[in-house]
Amino acid sequence: MKENITATKAVNFAIKIIELYKTLVEVRREYVMAKQLLRSGTSIGALIREAEHAESKADFLHKMNVALKEANETSYWLLLLYKGGFILESIYNSYNDDCLELVKLLASNVKTTKANLKK
Repeated sequence: MKENITATKAVNFAIKIIELYKTLVEVRREYVMAKQLLRSGTSIGALIREAEHAESKADFLHKMNVALKEANETSYWLLLLYKGGFILESIYNSYNDDCLELVKLLASNVKTTKANLKK
């Protein structure tokens, strides 16, 4: 089976998000935004995994669109954590770069799928 680069990157990103979540909760004692970040950051890969067994191309497109929205939301929580002083700029840049890469990959997948549905 061919490797799904987007899915692999999403899993690796989720692992990083889990590590950041642990640090935010244990060291920084930040719970609300950390939980939001954990939820959105780990759901990206779960949605991609669901899309792999979608019932139709339309279902696939819907799941990938939701994954894209979750990636955008994750970028927002990272920004708030940075601007709120909970994470350093270097950590923000590292995580956000990974997140924006996922946004680009997902946006490309959505665009290609939309084009294929019109054929």
